[in-house]
Amino acid sequence: MSSRNAARGKALFKEAPAQARATKADKTTEAARAVADAETRERAVKTEKLRALRLEKEAADAKAAEKAAAAKKKPAPKKKAKAEETETA
Repeated sequence: MSSRNAARGKALFKEAPAQARATKADKTTEAARAVADAETRERAVKTEKLRALRLEKEAADAKAAEKAAAAKKKPAPKKKAKAEETETA
């Protein structure tokens, strides 16, 4: 008789799918995780964008510094003219 009752119990109380058994707390947890995951993705995209901009700026600054250093290496013509004036005087 016990097997008969077990069969009758299964027929009366069907198991609900896992998603249907989700409680309100489970739903809240899923929503919070979705928000956190979205924020993480947005932060990663923003970080990559800012990193690319920073590297581009650093490259431009390095080129500008090289140009400035090259310009400083050239002697100024005024200094030579002053030196020649002092020799002639």
